[in-house]
Amino acid sequence: MKSTIAEELRKIEKEYNVEIIYAVESGSRAWGFASPDSDYDVRFIYKRKKNDYLKLEKTRDVIELPIDDVLDINGWDLDKTLRLLYKSNPTLFEWLSSPIVYKNTNSAEKLKEISKEYFYPRPSLYHYLNMAKNNYREYLKGEMVKAKKYFYVIRPILACQWILDKGIAPPMLFSELAAAELPPELKSDIDYLLDIKMNNPEMKLIPKIQILNDYIEKSIEEISSKIEQLEDSEKKMDSLNEFFLNEIND
Repeated sequence: MKSTIAEELRKIEKEYNVEIIYAVESGSRAWGFASPDSDYDVRFIYKRKKNDYLKLEKTRDVIELPIDDVLDINGWDLDKTLRLLYKSNPTLFEWLSSPIVYKNTNSAEKLKEISKEYFYPRPSLYHYLNMAKNNYREYLKGEMVKAKKYFYVIRPILACQWILDKGIAPPMLFSELAAAELPPELKSDIDYLLDIKMNNPEMKLIPKIQILNDYIEKSIEEISSKIEQLEDSEKKMDSLNEFFLNEIND
């Protein structure tokens, strides 16, 4: 699949006349618990030619390929990426920390370094908290639930705990989050779910696990309370502007 993905990225560069500076896995494979039938969620950052940025007409800042059963590929233009970084976009921080990298460049390494200036907790906390709340409400209230949905709730809760404890962007790997933030008494239930998730189809149903539901509800309440006590912070765009101009003039 790596060679297939590399070929798809080369086709994108040629068809759209862009340079891909970074490409990673962004889904369950990067989280460390892919199912046998999980697809590949490839995300990339690209830059266009300088003259494309100077045209009066606006150019679309996203490239999206049709999704099939195996590949889901899309990417963001560099200018969109930097604007989102200024807002401390949580999805972008996940891309930048993905353990599965399909393409890396010096430009991407510089971007990762600059990104450290632009992480602040509130946007990420709200992002992960809302993800946990919505998935819990939609998928885990019945007597029979999809096993994988527990990870779509517990992973963002652990990410929130990481941010509150450390004040930095959380890692993508679930194992790293769990080692740092998961209560020890829940480990056996999580190991049970991981075994199901990684060795069964995505749609596997199981009886709900009440101890995990109790943990989720308590955590959502506690995190919500702590977010309200945080203050917003404001940063300047100087580093982002400098990086962008250097990249398009390169």
